[in-house]
Amino acid sequence: MKDDPIMKQNKKIALITGITGFAGSHLAELLLKEDVEVHGIQRWRSKSDNIEAIKDKIQFHEADLLDAHSLYTVIDEVKPNYIFHLAAQSYVQSSWASPSNTLEVNIIGTVHLFEAVRKSGLPLAIQIACSSEEYGKVMPDEVPISEGNPLRPLSPYAVSKLAMDYLGYQYFESYGIKIIRTRGFNHTGPRRGDVFAESTFAKQIAEIEKGKKEPVVYVGNLDAKRDYTDVRDMVRAYYLSVEKCKPGEVYNIATGKAWKIGEVLNLLLSKSLVKIAIKEDPTRMRPSDVEVLVGDSTKFRNATGWKPVIPFEKTMEDLLNYWREKV
Repeated sequence: MKDDPIMKQNKKIALITGITGFAGSHLAELLLKEDVEVHGIQRWRSKSDNIEAIKDKIQFHEADLLDAHSLYTVIDEVKPNYIFHLAAQSYVQSSWASPSNTLEVNIIGTVHLFEAVRKSGLPLAIQIACSSEEYGKVMPDEVPISEGNPLRPLSPYAVSKLAMDYLGYQYFESYGIKIIRTRGFNHTGPRRGDVFAESTFAKQIAEIEKGKKEPVVYVGNLDAKRDYTDVRDMVRAYYLSVEKCKPGEVYNIATGKAWKIGEVLNLLLSKSLVKIAIKEDPTRMRPSDVEVLVGDSTKFRNATGWKPVIPFEKTMEDLLNYWREKV
């Protein structure tokens, strides 16, 4: 039976950059459940296990953020109602090793996307995944952090996200493009990359349980405090942002609760029956680290009615079980 053209006409269409990534794959799952037609941009020859279970329900398009023409071609073909811009070099540590690549992908890639949308003339809404890392050096009396807090970025990654954030503001003001800027605080859960603290802890524990490595978890800075949202709550916020938020505005997405990285490690260790030691690894330390990131998401909650519903303990349990199946 062919698709009913009238039904198809009424169906919302979403285009996700970075669809094969951590948040992108969870967002695709959510949008499919919401009966949104999902299209994804993937780079040539890129593969990912993240979307294996749903790949037959997604329409993929080959394009690259650094190839402006390829983006315009995809947008002109898909004619989406929404674009979720999640593709990025998203690891802070890598930005120290390769600052120029981080700046190029996150800033120039975003300009190419905005230019492609501008040329298309389509009245679509774009959500751009900015970052709490933009706040950087936060003073003790500035917590929880509101959208008006000074931006003092402490890594090349944070600088790249700040530039992307302000480009979103500029393109809204200059061209009227409906860009919603979300500053997501830390988000985690199943499929989180193993370069991130809580995920590398979970992976190491899973490997130890399987006898694949010695019973030692290697760690970096355990004193930093982070505001963790479950990725499934985060992508629900992304969808709400294009439905209910004002273009040109910026919104924090956070729980408002801080977890010390050492507490996160202890929580994961408590879920294992194996006795495991902890050892500091100098290579996991950063030249400068943000001490505390706790967000005030009152503005976003008032605009959308969003609130996180998945407890952090459940998030960590699901993350650990993900790695137990994977290793």
